[in-house]
Amino acid sequence: MQIAIVLYDRFTALDAVGPYEILARTPDAETVFVAENAGPVRADTGALTIIADTSLAEVSSPDVVLVPGGPGQSALMEHRPLLDWLRRVDATSTWTTSVCTGSLLLAAAGLLDGRRATSHWLALDQLKRFGAEPAEERVVLDGKYVTAAGVSAGIDMALTLLGRIAGDEHAQAVQLATEYDPQPPYDAGSPHKAPGHLVDALRARSRFILS
Repeated sequence: MQIAIVLYDRFTALDAVGPYEILARTPDAETVFVAENAGPVRADTGALTIIADTSLAEVSSPDVVLVPGGPGQSALMEHRPLLDWLRRVDATSTWTTSVCTGSLLLAAAGLLDGRRATSHWLALDQLKRFGAEPAEERVVLDGKYVTAAGVSAGIDMALTLLGRIAGDEHAQAVQLATEYDPQPPYDAGSPHKAPGHLVDALRARSRFILS
């Protein structure tokens, strides 16, 4: 089994690395970071670089495809090299997945037409533009498509997927090994829970506000 995690300039690090920490523990699986061109790819903060082991051209039939989100997603919504690759590998993938605004790239490739999907709460409505049905849920499964809400939800998505691939007990063992037992100091991780002025401030700064 090959698991391909897509990288692009200004991706959000946890979108890729969180699921990597879970899915890299899939039995008998190879996990690769892939980008349009092999080499270093810088995350959205500018302070972290991850090496893409292989180029898109070198990865032709991964079993699992994972597309992270991030500010760099906006510039790729009509980028033929990536969108064509997503269509091509989706034809044979067992699972096609995303985290955060990575679902917008899947949708732009035409892969989520008529399907339920999620994304970061600020971008959720954008899915309608591409024929997808937005679902305000942390993880959404629709056939072989598994999408996660914003950033940290990628860990939940990866555990969900790992359970489907390797069984619930193995996924639970990985959850225990990574000590994934969230107990955040604040209850502000959702626009329905956070103080209204914080929600308004993030909306005002969002790149999706006029989209």
